[in-house]
Amino acid sequence: MIKEAIKKIVDKQDLTYDEAYAVMNEIMSGETSAVENAAYLAALSTKSSGMETIDEISGSAAAMREHAQPVTHEMDVIDIVGTGGDHSGSINVSTTASFLAAAAGLKVCKHGNRAASSKSGTADCLEALGVNIDQPPEKVREELGSIGLAFLFAQRYHQSMKHVGAIRRELGIRTVFNILGPLTNPARPAYMLLGVYGEHLLRPLARVLPGLGVKRALIVHGTDGMDEISIGAPTKVYEVENATERAYEIRPEDFGITPASKEAIRGGTPAENAAVTRGILAGEITDARADI
Repeated sequence: MIKEAIKKIVDKQDLTYDEAYAVMNEIMSGETSAVENAAYLAALSTKSSGMETIDEISGSAAAMREHAQPVTHEMDVIDIVGTGGDHSGSINVSTTASFLAAAAGLKVCKHGNRAASSKSGTADCLEALGVNIDQPPEKVREELGSIGLAFLFAQRYHQSMKHVGAIRRELGIRTVFNILGPLTNPARPAYMLLGVYGEHLLRPLARVLPGLGVKRALIVHGTDGMDEISIGAPTKVYEVENATERAYEIRPEDFGITPASKEAIRGGTPAENAAVTRGILAGEITDARADI
């Protein structure tokens, strides 16, 4: 199937949901070669339309989810996550926000990995905080029930990604996997706060998420390029609830926050970012890093 899919994309045709699902299933099963995988990812990334279609994203995400180690539960879970790739070099915003959301009573199941383009990914920061990031499903369920916060290490729960990990690094370009990571949380959260690196992703992902079982989500993009709710510029928001969409814009001033530059929230190594997270949670850091 993958050869046919590559030819179709090169011929400037979109894949159907079923075709995208079938190709991703082949890739995750190890049935394709490294050359085929690289050609497919590069072809998708260089489409004349500028991005993958809703069917291509949805079909790929569905197949990838099926190959993940599942985390079954009966809780209303939220994930706070970003696509990455915004090159802001910020502190670990969503990781710190996850602690605050859990303290407010939400059940947060954060799905993440080590750093790709930044110095400190979610897994790196949590590890520096002393968290055991390699937890089995039963421990994740226990933590969600008792403290309302758990972490799913992508390398543990998506072992089929071994078939494309090296290829992604060697290609050195954004691929469909930048989008798929946030869509393939093995706990299948019903609620999401999803930051994206490009404004062009807002509407497509708002239409993908309901098909993945997400009841309500905010998909956000800072107009300064951040895959976060920015404190330095307006943020574009797509809110989707039960497949109904609403688009609007928010500004830091709307929440009494003084606008600040990206430099004010610049991060560093995992140890440095972990120290910032501790400082924010302890109330010792009250500047722009706490605001975001």
